[in-house]
Amino acid sequence: MIKEHLGHRIDGWVHALFPFLFWRPLHPDALTLLGTLVAGSAGLAFAEGEPLGAGLLLLAGGFFDLVDGVVARHFGRVTRFGAFLDSSMDRVVDILVMAGLVVAFVRADDGVLVTLSIVILVASVLTSYAKARAELVLERMPGGLLERGERIGLLAIGAITGLLGPVLWLLAVGTVVTVGQRFLYARREMARLDIADREAVRHPGA
Repeated sequence: MIKEHLGHRIDGWVHALFPFLFWRPLHPDALTLLGTLVAGSAGLAFAEGEPLGAGLLLLAGGFFDLVDGVVARHFGRVTRFGAFLDSSMDRVVDILVMAGLVVAFVRADDGVLVTLSIVILVASVLTSYAKARAELVLERMPGGLLERGERIGLLAIGAITGLLGPVLWLLAVGTVVTVGQRFLYARREMARLDIADREAVRHPGA
């Protein structure tokens, strides 16, 4: 949701706040992979019962996720594979982080938080899949209530502040709502296209 409304301003903010990123050419794919390594390590930290460290790793990984696209555009290195790699590595991080939380809560024998973590994991993956699959047919898919940036940001805040429980409840509800929003939008827009196709068959050349 935030990215959808403020995405066009991100490049300017990154240039202003982190000018060192543009002193010499950096390969954006390298930034993507480094960010994956850092943020993915948060899953291990969660599993080992170190939520503070996990939260800090999520924030650090989020930095790389924020700037890799800006660097790519600045140096003229925007590629289809780069976009594919970025999206794929985001899913890797999502799965590793939530799996780490599941392990942590299984060890703590907290069935409620285990269930919430599984719900968030499934809904997060389904959210991204729904967008990718729908955009094979539709021009665009709106982000919905909680996109990945909000999910990771909230999770990092919860881990750092010790409020993981309330944040997981919020994420569970928010991710399920987001999935519902995307399914409803896809259903409406695809039905509209189906109607247009049927009309084209009935009235060819109209």
